[in-house]
Amino acid sequence: MKEELTDRNATWRADLRNAISAKERTAIPRAQMPELDPAYRITCNEEVQQGLSPEQAVLEATRCLDCPDPGCVKGCPVNINIPSFIKNIQRGATADAARVLKLTSALPAVCGRVCPQERQCESKCVYVKMKKPAVAIGWLERFAADNGSGEAAAPAKEVKTNGIKIAVAGSGPAGLSFAGAMAALGYEVTVFEALHEIGGVLKYGIPEFRLPNNIVDNEIDTLRRAGVEFHTDVIVGKTISYDDLLNDGFQGLFVASGAGLPRFMGIPGENLNGIMSSNEYLTRVNLMGAGRPGYATPVRKGRRVAVIGGGNTAMDSVRTALRMGAEKAFIVYRRGEDEMPARAEEVHHAKQEGVEFLTLHNPVEYRGDEDGNVVSMLLQRMELGEPDASGRRSPIPVEGDITEVPVDEVIVSVGVSPNPLIPNSIPGVEVSKRGTIVINDSMQSSLPMLFAGGDIVRGGATVILAMGDGRSAAAHMHEWLSSRKN
Repeated sequence: MKEELTDRNATWRADLRNAISAKERTAIPRAQMPELDPAYRITCNEEVQQGLSPEQAVLEATRCLDCPDPGCVKGCPVNINIPSFIKNIQRGATADAARVLKLTSALPAVCGRVCPQERQCESKCVYVKMKKPAVAIGWLERFAADNGSGEAAAPAKEVKTNGIKIAVAGSGPAGLSFAGAMAALGYEVTVFEALHEIGGVLKYGIPEFRLPNNIVDNEIDTLRRAGVEFHTDVIVGKTISYDDLLNDGFQGLFVASGAGLPRFMGIPGENLNGIMSSNEYLTRVNLMGAGRPGYATPVRKGRRVAVIGGGNTAMDSVRTALRMGAEKAFIVYRRGEDEMPARAEEVHHAKQEGVEFLTLHNPVEYRGDEDGNVVSMLLQRMELGEPDASGRRSPIPVEGDITEVPVDEVIVSVGVSPNPLIPNSIPGVEVSKRGTIVINDSMQSSLPMLFAGGDIVRGGATVILAMGDGRSAAAHMHEWLSSRKN
């Protein structure tokens, strides 16, 4: 397939270059993604961004200068052949564009929606050096995946199985990417998911207004057609042990259990009713249907909701609170807006929807009523000092400057840690001080048959980095298993 696409692309690439000059292409403005009106979208869970039209996609693809040494590819953690899929869109071959994506990415429709392209592939676009907006690589990836994957998936390529059974713990982006890569190599892959739905953080952590469940389900169905088996409600290390896997004939295990253990700040009043982690809040709403007709899952519906943190999960939480009926929802973040790790796009959407931002503030205490419900929080004003190890300027308290703000719900989104269940249940697995599984350059743990990737190794990262880990781990496990046969 890869050679066929390469040959096909070579015949028309020169024609496209000659059809429109570089100067004309650089004069084309970057496409604008159609979006739902903010006043309407906070009343529902419909996807905010509506996708590019075919005409918009072709025009945006035409902006690509087809660089001889494309920096965008180097900026992509899974090394998608970005110029190739974009030029296929330009010539109207959307199915070919989807095929190029599928050569290296198991979840292109997901990545096109949630990956921080502005910090990865798009940041390396030659347009950035020209002080112009980068080619909208993420939006084009979404377009190709949404509009070309059906045709690209049929007929499915038959892969002869080698009879070797491989287990995967976790069905998030790392696990799905690994499963797809191993299935393509002929392995019999079984994915075990602790929750009742496949998708991991893609389902429980990301709201449907940003990533619809049917998009995730479509990608999972593609893996099923490739031969991957999925089992829900199975906790590796609890419902099924490592020894059980060995006894069942599995010759490799990839741990992709993520980092679902929430962190709190350890300040007074944090155990009051109405204070919860973003993990719990989003899981109740996204995965367990809280607030929707026909679901009995309880969740607090605050009128004045504060979300502590400045990452994408914080933005997801505060925007969800609006959709759950909050009259006022605001972000509390100890640094300035420029230091926020959230995507600029998510901050922009939150502001459009009426979210207020209390930057350079940090909670130091929560106060409650006689029934134990949170009613207010004390916020310490901060100022920025010198940069810390992350490169961001360190927040420093402004002495004596504390404000009390009324709230009736607080969602804490200040980071996560790996769940220790799997590492602690398997003797001999080396674990770091942070609780992450220690691996070598080949993604292999201290137990040779156990490989790991994603947040259980990184402690917290993006979807695309987790996918890159899964793809890399598959290549290294295949190499290790092949060497054992020789």
